[in-house]
Amino acid sequence: MTTVLPRSREGLALAVATVSAATADLLLVEQDLTVLAVSDGFCRTFGIDRTSVEGQSIFTLGSGEWATPLITSMLTTTVSGGGNIDAYEVELCNTTRGEFRLSFDATMVRDTSGNGDLMLVAVTDPSETRMRERERESLFRDQGVLLQELQHRTANSLQIIASVLMQSARKTSSDELRGYLHDAHHRVMSVAEVQKQLAVTTLGSVALRPYLSQLCANIGASLIYDPAQLEIVVDAEDANIAPELSVSVGLVVTELVINALKHAFPGQRRGRIDVGYRSTPMGWTLTVADDGVGMPRERSPGGTGLGTSIVEALAKQLRARIDIGGSVGTKVTLAHVNLRVVAGTESELRRAV
Repeated sequence: MTTVLPRSREGLALAVATVSAATADLLLVEQDLTVLAVSDGFCRTFGIDRTSVEGQSIFTLGSGEWATPLITSMLTTTVSGGGNIDAYEVELCNTTRGEFRLSFDATMVRDTSGNGDLMLVAVTDPSETRMRERERESLFRDQGVLLQELQHRTANSLQIIASVLMQSARKTSSDELRGYLHDAHHRVMSVAEVQKQLAVTTLGSVALRPYLSQLCANIGASLIYDPAQLEIVVDAEDANIAPELSVSVGLVVTELVINALKHAFPGQRRGRIDVGYRSTPMGWTLTVADDGVGMPRERSPGGTGLGTSIVEALAKQLRARIDIGGSVGTKVTLAHVNLRVVAGTESELRRAV
């Protein structure tokens, strides 16, 4: 791209002053390849005195290493209108720095006053740029390792808390207190599973299928005494969801599965609990269904039959609607609708009509 610059006396003075004060490594060059102005950044990078460069041929820079056939050809072609140079790397050598590489950019500054065009030359050291990129990548990797270590330790701490709750449940003689401690144990374990999934991923999200599968396996291992009698089956799509969403989903599943294990299969009844998750651009649905005895016909006043208000609170947090039904057993569905997508679809339909 050619830059247009009216070369009046004031305009030329402004161009020289702008290049001279620049922190980047810049040269403003006449058509005969005489250096008109050199930037402060260039002087610092190459350790030169401005007065020894300005007014001299660009090929006298350094120890004469710029006078190579390749650089001469590139710059001569550019000032002759043969096209700009864009990030062309050249290997140079002098007595001070030894061998080094420079990346050249050269752009013609077109003069509308008829006094001759100028060429703006920018040079960078690609090795320094690559080194900074490697340092930045290394920093990101270190931060990722630290984050995973934190998540791993958090998961371990939560599992320790869950173990303490379970030990307390075994020691207490109160059936009611034992039930509360068991429930608290499973809720803590559901959050611990999120942390475990985060500790093995670099995506900053939770893989839902293995998370729910492990969560339900843990619940079943502690509450199902005979796996031949009862089973929990997870049918969730391969999806990655945000950690905060996965915590709420996990707590909902924990509450509903525990509730089904407690109430849906009395008298050593055989059965199955199905946990499912499906999503579309329009929203997502989470279901926990059992083939047990079903919901009681008469529910307690003010209650939902779920045994706790935690599910209702979590559904409100997730902006999801709760539906309870099931022709056989009980099926609880949480449905979340993506209102933005729905609104956009309705708007498109109205425009189409």
